[in-house]
Amino acid sequence: MSKVMIIGAGGVGRVVAYKCAQQPDVFSHILLASRTKSKCDAIAEDVRKDTGHAHFETAGVDAENVPELVALIRSFNPVMVIHVALPYQDLTIMEACLQAGVHYLDTANYEPKDEARFEYSWQWALHDRFKEAGLTAVLGCGFDPGVTGVFTAHAAKHHFDEIHYLDIIDANAGSHGKAFATNFNPEINIREVTQKGKFWQDGEWKLTEPHEISRLVNYPNVGPKRSYLIYHEELESLVKHFPTIRRARFWMTFSEEYLTHLRVIQNIGMAGIEPILYKGMEIVPLEFLKAVLPDPGELGENYTGQTSIGCRIRGVKDGQEKTYFIWNNCQHQDAYQETGTQGVSYTTGVPAMLGAKMMLQGHWSGAGVFNVEQMNPDPFLADLGVSGLPWHEEVNGDIEFND
Repeated sequence: MSKVMIIGAGGVGRVVAYKCAQQPDVFSHILLASRTKSKCDAIAEDVRKDTGHAHFETAGVDAENVPELVALIRSFNPVMVIHVALPYQDLTIMEACLQAGVHYLDTANYEPKDEARFEYSWQWALHDRFKEAGLTAVLGCGFDPGVTGVFTAHAAKHHFDEIHYLDIIDANAGSHGKAFATNFNPEINIREVTQKGKFWQDGEWKLTEPHEISRLVNYPNVGPKRSYLIYHEELESLVKHFPTIRRARFWMTFSEEYLTHLRVIQNIGMAGIEPILYKGMEIVPLEFLKAVLPDPGELGENYTGQTSIGCRIRGVKDGQEKTYFIWNNCQHQDAYQETGTQGVSYTTGVPAMLGAKMMLQGHWSGAGVFNVEQMNPDPFLADLGVSGLPWHEEVNGDIEFND
């Protein structure tokens, strides 16, 4: 039994809180902390009522204030911190974990507030400090990144001598009934999908304009969906840790209505991340937009449909070409019935809980900073379906990406 501290009280934080509380034999004492303590208290009330967890506490904390974080961590004395707040806060929380002497896990790589730049370099740079402290930091343990890395590691371990081509596909085949809404934090979501596309090919990164390349992709139990090539952070770590990969791409579905709204938001300057002066006050347009858009954590009640995310892989085994497809589908309504959130939050929160469980039980260990694909995929996948995200696989089928 172990104490854990969860930072972040949005939709993903709610899922992590529920999933940890469902396993008190692993997560015996839980502290949920966020800048807004009232959000933590609301989640705690639901979690206690639905799970009966006997040791669930809440606290307010500024995740960008290292001394404040260190003081809270030391007062609660957890084994580890599960960080599911904003990517801007990765480095301050990692620093606090180092100073307080606890392990760390997150779901998204660091990005600076003033630049839409997604890369692991800042966090990888802390490897030696975590190693010297004898602490483990696991990066990107949501679904994508996260489970997609575990899927790739599983394929490399059990199905291939060399992976040559990797296509990660991500469809949200659901409807929340809103004219426009993002499925996770609007600041992060809009910054992510409006940046230039990027993919790995023949030892170098290739750049594309946003949404320049698209194709129809058949998703299991969903059917064909228009999918767009975008850059996603796990590509950076996967091509590093599996150097035989010749090409790695990430595809995500967007409706025409969503893309139209996105173009309007960009054209009128509301996607801007530079402060502007308004009535004598500095405001960031994207932060203002976030304030008026629907809260992603409150979309679940009327959400229908499902998500479908997986890895389509080509490579060689015993000198023969082989294809492999591994995926999960998640129903939005099932996620809502269990945790009060929609499927996108659920598919991120479940792996975060499970990664923490792997660390607490000793399945994932080592001193330093690691991405999930560097860890043993077997115990994680053995528990993933039981935890609410069943996975499926197909060997030597038509993976569509033969170009």
